[in-house]
Amino acid sequence: MTSALSAPHVDAGRRGQPPVPRSGRHHSFGFWVAAAAFLVNMGFSAVPTPLYALYQQRDHFSTFMVTIVYAVYAVGVIGSLFLGGHVSDWVGRKRMLVPALLINVLSAVVFLFFPSLPGLLIARIISGISVGLTTATATAYLGELHVGIFGSERPRSPRRAQVVATAANLGGIGFGPLVAGLLAQFAPQPLRLPYIVFAGVLILLTVLVAVSPETATRPDPAPAWRPQRIAVPLAARGAFFAATAAGVASFAVFGVFNSLAPSFLAGTLHESSRAVAGAVAFAAFAAGAVAQILLSRLDVRATLRISMVILIPGLALLIGGMWLPSLAMFVIGGVLTGAGAGLLFRGALVAAGAAAPSESRAEVLSGFFLGAFVGLSVPVVGLGIATEYAPARDVMLVFVAIVIVAALASVRAVLNASSAN
Repeated sequence: MTSALSAPHVDAGRRGQPPVPRSGRHHSFGFWVAAAAFLVNMGFSAVPTPLYALYQQRDHFSTFMVTIVYAVYAVGVIGSLFLGGHVSDWVGRKRMLVPALLINVLSAVVFLFFPSLPGLLIARIISGISVGLTTATATAYLGELHVGIFGSERPRSPRRAQVVATAANLGGIGFGPLVAGLLAQFAPQPLRLPYIVFAGVLILLTVLVAVSPETATRPDPAPAWRPQRIAVPLAARGAFFAATAAGVASFAVFGVFNSLAPSFLAGTLHESSRAVAGAVAFAAFAAGAVAQILLSRLDVRATLRISMVILIPGLALLIGGMWLPSLAMFVIGGVLTGAGAGLLFRGALVAAGAAAPSESRAEVLSGFFLGAFVGLSVPVVGLGIATEYAPARDVMLVFVAIVIVAALASVRAVLNASSAN
């Protein structure tokens, strides 16, 4: 019998194309392992979304406190993004991804054994640290693994790696609430089992990442550690600030789905199902990922214009669903809003990167993400405070109006800036 080492290998459906070398199969294995790890790790960051109402019932939290528990996550993300998000360039991709995954396992342990308010706050910060380390590392790792699959045998378009990274990122944030909501609704121990399941999967994926190929070459000598620099050249500041404002608007919308949407469902729409709460969050984030993937070939101007065409009707349906009230209208509005916000964020990100010269693009994008993550937390905290003094549907009406005005103004500024260049 011919051994697998000596026999030529031709993949099914690839007749007439170069065979994938053994090292390429190792990279292919690593690619899908890294994609799964990225998806599950991002998913874990949103596991508490459908559980917040249960924490409220158990500990008598106010809506404002829910937003605080949610928002401290951004503190961990921002801190780790700029203190360690770039370090995988020096130490290696999987050498950074493995500890990043284990940090979220530590977060699960805190959720399980310290479920009081201080424990929830600490667990969310730890989870944010994990995500900050994972996002840039996993995205770069997927791109490099994809290049290594076929070696020099065929052209290596980055599109598949970009699509997979997008799906893992936004899709993962929707996947977590969906799984957690189903477990909380139909399985025992709703405040424990979701964390146990995700921690177990993360441990398994950590082992698989550890045996995947490394793709980054460690510089010799290794550079001295420094925080990620944040700098915006003077000539790029107009376009940068406009793009960042658009990123803030899109992240503010996603922040609502990741924090307050379950409370709105229970309090305003009288829908207390944890499965429904998780499904609504999943639908919004999945719509954002799908829209980005399907329209990924559009240029930045077309992307931003279409984002407004989808986002504004989506927000109108969302607020209409709260005022009628209508669960179906709320869900449809959530899907359209998620799709529009996903396109708005993609267009803003591309515009921010294009506004800077290549030698300072990483620094400009660091500033962009800093602004975007501020948008992920500060508006949501403001909403939480406002709901202490006014009905949720009134507060959301004002929020939607502000988001629409901010999104339209920022998109117009980005388009004007791109026309001038």
